[in-house]
Amino acid sequence: MAKSLIAEGKRCLQCANPKCSKGCPVHTDIKEMINLFLQNDILKAGEMLFQNNPLSLICSIVCPHEKQCEGNCVLGIKGQAIQISEIENYISDYYLNFVKPTHHKNTGKRVGIIGAGPAGITIAFILAARGYDITIFDAHDKIGGVLMYGIPEFRLPKTILDRIKNKMVEMGIKIRPNTLIGPVLTIDDLFRDGYKAVFIGTGVWKPKALSIKGESLGHVHYAIDYLKNPSVYDLGESVCVIGAGNVAMDVARTAIRKGVKDVTILYRGDMNSIAADKSELEYAKIDGVKFEFLKKPFEITDDGVLYQQTIVEKDEWGHDLFTPIQNTEQLFACETVIVSVSQGPRNNIVSTTTGIDINKGGLVSTDLEGRTTREGVFASGDVVTGAKTVVEAVRVSKAVADAIDVYVTGQA
Repeated sequence: MAKSLIAEGKRCLQCANPKCSKGCPVHTDIKEMINLFLQNDILKAGEMLFQNNPLSLICSIVCPHEKQCEGNCVLGIKGQAIQISEIENYISDYYLNFVKPTHHKNTGKRVGIIGAGPAGITIAFILAARGYDITIFDAHDKIGGVLMYGIPEFRLPKTILDRIKNKMVEMGIKIRPNTLIGPVLTIDDLFRDGYKAVFIGTGVWKPKALSIKGESLGHVHYAIDYLKNPSVYDLGESVCVIGAGNVAMDVARTAIRKGVKDVTILYRGDMNSIAADKSELEYAKIDGVKFEFLKKPFEITDDGVLYQQTIVEKDEWGHDLFTPIQNTEQLFACETVIVSVSQGPRNNIVSTTTGIDINKGGLVSTDLEGRTTREGVFASGDVVTGAKTVVEAVRVSKAVADAIDVYVTGQA
């Protein structure tokens, strides 16, 4: 592996104006990363990556590289782009074995982080390195949020999150698992107990319903719930996944790995309107997932999903419209139905806290630096933007960490 990566690194043109870095949401210095790697200074390369993105190792695995760094590599125009993600993964994995985080905790700079997902982890690392006394509250028993409970093991080995947790503990970051802020402890309680600022990074864990007849039947499940612990579900031999985003692909591929013989994605649009990344779609096909396009569900029965044929049209803004065709109703037979049509935030925090505005979708309203409408409370990640990529959460959260620092230290 290392030998092939060295050859891959030597293919890099060392562009004067690296488009690969511009394509990366956190603007990783890829040119310098490859330089240091080829100069046998892997620890310095790893440090640079970690300082820029504490979740570099994870992003090297789960980012849509074909749309970002690798998709902007000039060598990819007429040939094969540099496999930047593979080089980053090798460096970041190596570095995490050796890095010894240092910290000088100042109890006068106490910050509470609600949610141990990508946004919360990023801010915890950044602020802890600046001497902050950090406590993370998470509703689950393990850190990671969507990384732990939303991305399948075959895509992201969970041992990586254990290693990241160990580094957080080494930095003096305290973690309170199985602690849901809102019903028992509130944000007001945190301020009462001396927290100078509070960050909300709770993600989006509330499944979006289809709101059709039959959705409460016993063989119907929601994607985000299924992915938390697939082993507890008895799906039978045939599964219909409704939806066609990346989460739907994860669900379908997981079901196959759990022994389901026949897994089909039912989607109201066509191949051109599919939401999943191209690579995720191709992997699903390789794994044996079947696809039924232009079918819109309108009822779920004990025998499967009733649907209408659709046609895809465009509105005046170029958005897809999925129009049902009358008198085309049919049954798609299956034993289990899994609904995967997005998810939104829970309201356990905003319903118990005054002064935090939300939008119509229930997402927390913030400015560009993560300030909510309540003083001292910040937010970023999926709870603000809806479901996005991990690296996007990191990008925004870096700016939010700076804003929290300015707020607490009174630099503004």
